[in-house]
Amino acid sequence: MSDQFELYAEVRDDMGKGASRRLRRHAEKVPAIVYGGEKAPKAVSLIRKDLEKALENEAFFSHVLTLKVGNDVEKAILKDLQRHPAKGFLMHADFQRVNENVAIKVHVPIHFLNEESCHGVKMQGGMIQHQETDIEVSCLPKDIPEYIEVDMAAVKSGEIVHLTDVKLPAGVTAVALTLGEDHDLAIASVVPPKGGAGDDSSEASDEDESSSDSSED
Repeated sequence: MSDQFELYAEVRDDMGKGASRRLRRHAEKVPAIVYGGEKAPKAVSLIRKDLEKALENEAFFSHVLTLKVGNDVEKAILKDLQRHPAKGFLMHADFQRVNENVAIKVHVPIHFLNEESCHGVKMQGGMIQHQETDIEVSCLPKDIPEYIEVDMAAVKSGEIVHLTDVKLPAGVTAVALTLGEDHDLAIASVVPPKGGAGDDSSEASDEDESSSDSSED
């Protein structure tokens, strides 16, 4: 995976909730922390509009980023993002340093393909439900996929797509599956139409009763 995102940050010396609040209100910046690796954690701040712009791209969440902090360059991934619970504005960001030779865990978004032409939907009237919207994977930074595709074309009504059904790129493993067979998560399913089987049975029963009434006459 090539680098596509660069963000400029400044070292933050003024700490505490009050300092973070002033930073957001008056300087239009977002407090953040860069941690991990063999270096000490580093408190920084980023320009809010630059971070918000980057967040519009889905790939930002599963990409190796370049953070330029003064004369230092940090390779990192976005590990956590905090927003105000009511107003939704950015409050804080956590970035984890990466080593190109060390595998890391990251959540990668799922792209569901062929949902409209899905057999269980188009031919059987079912409805697709997503149990997961991303998959936690482990791999080297260079192997982090931008997204993972799940093809729904052949899935029939009543069937479930599990984690073991998903084809992952070379060098990428699903974290949940390393914990055992009991962690084979449901990714998506096709729910049968409401009362589908019941309606068929009811119609058949009505036809039988009609035939019986006719024979009695």
